[in-house]
Amino acid sequence: MVRPDYLSNYMFDWETLDVVVGGRSALDSKFFVAPLMGTEQVNQFLKGYGLDPNDPISKAELFGNFQEAMQFVRRYFLKEGNNEGLDLKIPNSLYMITDVGELLLMATGQKEGIDKEEELWAEIILKVMHTILHVDKDLRSTYFSVIQTQIFDKFYKYITRDADNLYLSCGSEKIKLVDFETKSKKARESVIIKLLHKVENVAEELFDRVGVRFITETKFDALRVVNFLVRENIIIPHNIKPSRSINTLVNLQDLKEKYQNIIKMSLRNDLAEDRFVNAIEREIAESESSIKDDRNKHTSKKYKAIQFTCRQLIKYKNPFFKEFSAVRKAAKADGESELSKSIMNLDLSMIARDVRFFYPFEVQIADLKSHKENTEGEASHAEYKKAQTRSAMKRVFGNLIKYKNLEV
Repeated sequence: MVRPDYLSNYMFDWETLDVVVGGRSALDSKFFVAPLMGTEQVNQFLKGYGLDPNDPISKAELFGNFQEAMQFVRRYFLKEGNNEGLDLKIPNSLYMITDVGELLLMATGQKEGIDKEEELWAEIILKVMHTILHVDKDLRSTYFSVIQTQIFDKFYKYITRDADNLYLSCGSEKIKLVDFETKSKKARESVIIKLLHKVENVAEELFDRVGVRFITETKFDALRVVNFLVRENIIIPHNIKPSRSINTLVNLQDLKEKYQNIIKMSLRNDLAEDRFVNAIEREIAESESSIKDDRNKHTSKKYKAIQFTCRQLIKYKNPFFKEFSAVRKAAKADGESELSKSIMNLDLSMIARDVRFFYPFEVQIADLKSHKENTEGEASHAEYKKAQTRSAMKRVFGNLIKYKNLEV
């Protein structure tokens, strides 16, 4: 049977369609990169990705990403760097690569003398490289010190201390704190691991690079902290990312139903403040077991906290604009030389005076008892990171694990 020529116009790559319109990540598809026939197709793919295969600087950067990806895999996913990693070795053929184009051909089965296992290894390295590229090309990282300063300063303004205690305070209200911590910057390796296990797999989707943590004496005080942050406009509810809000500390619905009755009781019985607070705390404790828990699968079910992500509008004043304006002013005063004329003819509209953008930050609040439980045993951050690394490893090595029939 002769195949009609027109059929070539109606052939679909169903795996790719599932990635583009089906909500699946490229990291989880059967083939990370579709077959590339020869150097020309490799170059076209790289151009489509946004990279210039003919630019020596771009090629050197890309090869540096390749070397970092190799080191990263050895350190975090293999036994030689991680006792809980896979008992595998990167094939020697990958160490012989001198150009990333070769890696792409290898990953798509187009390089001569390469077997299926080496093809899958090349694909693994490309997945990690892809993630590293997204980390490196996050434009906002240029402004990170400004981002930290503007976000943290909003909180520091209300943190006070006397001889013995720490408070979140404004006017007559003072909420006693056990501790206040800031997360200044997520380590590069942690960012890569987190991206490797996220469906989105892009640096823009990381919401906890900057964060603050409040540790209060009681769960009720944790709620008071949230109320304080909203009332003083330290956080703006309209800028909260709803899907990132988690509360495993207080059954809010249950407390909301009973709170008004406690208010009425305090009025009827003229309760002292400490008795009113104790009544609230009893209600919170009694409803603790009924809290719903729909969290990150890597987080221990014992982890108790209030956690949410807010966005802050960052305002960055470009220091170059001021310096360039001074140079232009001097050129205008001179006005005669060719250099002065060239400077005066430059288009200032291409130089931004201010850069403004929203940046996410995470807020965590826990009472002291919950914080101690969170930092011990299964709920500890170390256990969380182990689970995250293992999940990323299984995801990146998925095709090779199936091919070799490995038990993981």
